[in-house]
Amino acid sequence: ISCLNSGEKSCLQTHASYFKGTPHLNQCSPHILLRSDTNWKYRSQLLLSACLSCDGCLTEEESLKISQQSLQEVERVLALNKKCDVSKHKVLVASICPQSLPFFAVKFGLDVTEAAHKLCGFLKSLGVQYVFDTTLAAGFSILESQKEFIQRYRRRHHDTHAMPMFTSSCPGWIRYSERVLGSLVTPHICTARSPQQIMGCLVKDYFSKQQKLSPEKVYHVLVAPCFDKKLEAVREEFYNSLLETRDVDCVLTSGEIYCLMEQRKVSVEGPDSVPLDHVLGEAGDVALVRHEGRGSEGFLEHIFKHAAKELFGLDVHEITYKNLRNRDFQEVTLERDGETLLQFAAVYGFRNIQTLVHRMRKGRVPYQLVEVLSCPGGCLSGRGQAESEAGGRVDKALVQQMEEAYSSLPVRLPEVNPALHTLYQDWLQGQDSSQASALLHTQYRNQTQSHTQPPHMQW
Repeated sequence: ISCLNSGEKSCLQTHASYFKGTPHLNQCSPHILLRSDTNWKYRSQLLLSACLSCDGCLTEEESLKISQQSLQEVERVLALNKKCDVSKHKVLVASICPQSLPFFAVKFGLDVTEAAHKLCGFLKSLGVQYVFDTTLAAGFSILESQKEFIQRYRRRHHDTHAMPMFTSSCPGWIRYSERVLGSLVTPHICTARSPQQIMGCLVKDYFSKQQKLSPEKVYHVLVAPCFDKKLEAVREEFYNSLLETRDVDCVLTSGEIYCLMEQRKVSVEGPDSVPLDHVLGEAGDVALVRHEGRGSEGFLEHIFKHAAKELFGLDVHEITYKNLRNRDFQEVTLERDGETLLQFAAVYGFRNIQTLVHRMRKGRVPYQLVEVLSCPGGCLSGRGQAESEAGGRVDKALVQQMEEAYSSLPVRLPEVNPALHTLYQDWLQGQDSSQASALLHTQYRNQTQSHTQPPHMQW
């Protein structure tokens, strides 16, 4: 941790001391920082690559909200549906992140599409009425990020916060930025909502209206590879106090769903293969596709190619990554006649993020955009699905298999997705409307707190 400043060390130390022997561990992200060995010599080891939500732990209110993001809560809603009058039923909707599907493909020994159909069949056997893929929502997030990057680039000479722009899809990174880094970083974060939260708007606003349902009648479950997504779902700005409903009611990790399948002794032959549903209500199977990038939503690649065309009239078909420190700290450049036009970076994992922050404090960040993800290896390596059975470490063999499965899906650019164009018009009243701004964007704010170092901690 030599690269951390004193405030960040104190922050991590406070977080570590809170969890020592505390019964609240399971109410928070189960991957947070501490290993579960009984020997304190090992329990005090920080897994710096595992989590960025390190602000001296969660508030009591956050702990309570996250404790409700569980299988037990979903089962409670399902049980109430069986007991209460039909008029009081909740319509259960599940949305699955594309990075979760390769996990089930590997576990089932199927290709990604077949695994998605089996997972859909299992969820519907529980009582879930609709199952969606969140790739459509990710398309919105990418397009809005592209647009914002162009705007920031064009005002870079008179706005000191315009560049670099940091991506905003990773909740661990966002929380760390707001709670620890503060004004150094938050003005640089792209305001586009993450795919998860745009999916929440799609379900609770657009889809519920199509089904003639009030949003509070819909219970929205999202399946994700990452525990920190639970923390994102309970953010204040994603709660409608008037209707008392959240855009995403409950986040379950891929591992939690798989655990439920094991508890119910569900084999791969068990669930029926059921096609995923269309948000637009169209008939027929959903063709599973992915966005560019090796294991995440590919914000860097999409924005890079868009900016090259929009700003410089250059068509970029293939992107060449240059490893700097390691595979999780890479750089991409656009050059013309020996001049560097664009310089982007992909920075994954806590240690690499610390290097980035250190350089930013010294004014040595040459990048116009940085794709930041808290998990080394990106979203496929999320601790909600990639942790080994022994715990505390990423199962590298599993991640490699998931990367191969994910890369087998065809790439589809959001710019050419007709469903997105339809929704921009029918749902949002245009790409530059106030409705689009309200539902597809959010703001990030400084929430930095002072931390004191517990006297018994040794570093």
